Amino acid sequence: MSSGGLSRARLARMHDVMAGHVESGSMPGLVTLVARRGEVHVDTIGTRAVGGAEPMRRDTLFRIASLTKPVAAAAAMVLVEECRLRLDEPVDELIPELAGRRVLRRLDAALDDTVPANRPITARDLLTLRMGLGYAFEGGGAYPIQQAFREFGILQGPPHPQAFPDMDEWMRRVGTLPLMYQPGERWQYDLALDVLGVLVARAAGQPLDVFLRERVLEPLGMRDTAFHVPPDKIGRFATSYAVDPETGGLRVFDEAAGGGWSRPPAFAAAASGLVSTADDFLAFGRMMLDGRAPGGERILSRHAIETMTADHLTSAQKAVSGLFPGQFDATGYGFGLSMVTRRGGVADSVGSFGWTGGLGTLWFSDPREELVGILLTQRGFTSPVLPPVAADFRTLVYAAIDD
Repeated sequence: MSSGGLSRARLARMHDVMAGHVESGSMPGLVTLVARRGEVHVDTIGTRAVGGAEPMRRDTLFRIASLTKPVAAAAAMVLVEECRLRLDEPVDELIPELAGRRVLRRLDAALDDTVPANRPITARDLLTLRMGLGYAFEGGGAYPIQQAFREFGILQGPPHPQAFPDMDEWMRRVGTLPLMYQPGERWQYDLALDVLGVLVARAAGQPLDVFLRERVLEPLGMRDTAFHVPPDKIGRFATSYAVDPETGGLRVFDEAAGGGWSRPPAFAAAASGLVSTADDFLAFGRMMLDGRAPGGERILSRHAIETMTADHLTSAQKAVSGLFPGQFDATGYGFGLSMVTRRGGVADSVGSFGWTGGLGTLWFSDPREELVGILLTQRGFTSPVLPPVAADFRTLVYAAIDD
């Protein structure tokens, strides 16, 4: 057993299983990181591109997609603790585009078939994805509100940073739409976190990327985490792949050089826009356990962390929400992340929290086990349900605990 209470033999098993996913051809490479009680194990397997000669490295850059959400939520909590944002105040003053909301009578209704919102939208609604606007899978995408999303370029799928207009124009477009549900009524992925980014930027009086860098990323030493990859780092950037629905093989989703993240976007998307590395995200994962930067500087108070990682969904909201049936049977949702609420298997440690990124990433932190787990791949997930590589990683991390 190591000093961190991890079994070396079982960490070796983790390597073998993860290598098997790469050798099967399901992805060209991956990086795993397991940290416990000051001990860190990093494993790099495969290459940065299909057929490429460049091996995966510890400092390889990945598009972390929705792992951006908890980072943006932490930035919002910095402002909450400075009383520049208040969780339950209306956002109307800072985002007047959301004032005077109207709500569809039914999800399939015409855009002008609405009733007044029962109350204004709050920062808490944005942080918990309960603003009343987001993903809807009913109707095969034919409902008027779904058509409006497409027409306005308000993305409902994999991130494409160069497809967004600038922040104010994007917010103007969102503000022209009715809500799907009353504020606070149900959980809906994932537009509210992009609106949160607008709120943070306006409350801070700075672009989101600048505030995030100055108040979260730089204090944590996350030097490689940003909304684009500069030219001097492109050589460390992995190519991103999606699964071709016809062949089942991999096709390029985004190139490293010249791709969507190779230049600054017009809109820094708080829901999905960041790139990062294993060690950078470890710094964030550790901060979410104790609120501190590596040098001891406090980023968030213990109470802020506890608020972020508490389950804010009611039983009634869980019953009507989710990306797939049963999503909230053993989990809840806090501020930009989910947490385990009931043990159902080896990897279901009650109180652990984290999230996944649809372009192939996963992170969790576990206060009770003093544990951080990070999986970075460049193969996009095909379903909200964890794919085998991610489910296996979670299982193998907890199976490696040897105390």
